[in-house]
Amino acid sequence: MRKTLFLLAFAVAASAAQAQILPFLSKRDPAQPVVQGIDALRAEFAAQSGGTTVYYGAGSSILGAPAKTVLTAQAGWIRRHPEVVVRVEGYGDSGDTRDHALAVGARRAEEARDYLVLLGVPAAQVSTTTWGNERSGLGRSVTVLVR
Repeated sequence: MRKTLFLLAFAVAASAAQAQILPFLSKRDPAQPVVQGIDALRAEFAAQSGGTTVYYGAGSSILGAPAKTVLTAQAGWIRRHPEVVVRVEGYGDSGDTRDHALAVGARRAEEARDYLVLLGVPAAQVSTTTWGNERSGLGRSVTVLVR
């Protein structure tokens, strides 16, 4: 009997608390941004900017028209999300020596970062790194990642 009374009192208290909390939650100001998790931001970034990878010609660190199209879309998304930081990862060509691939990857990452900054992305929002040819399958490209 005592246990039943306790459970009944607990249920009534929980119901009252829920009645006070739920109206507060439902009155959220729609102008306030909803905080998203990093995985949701990454998925949104990839979907709205045409992907995360930009490709270069063999041995080149010059941005072609297709690369500029993707970076332009990425820049628009990044400017709309000043709370995120992105990292541009550069990759070298698979047949290069390690040192040469690291240098080419660095030039590619810097070229992509510079283009994003040219399009209005604050430089403090973008960092770069190079992987050379250490990650197979990603050669001749840069990948822009939301951090």
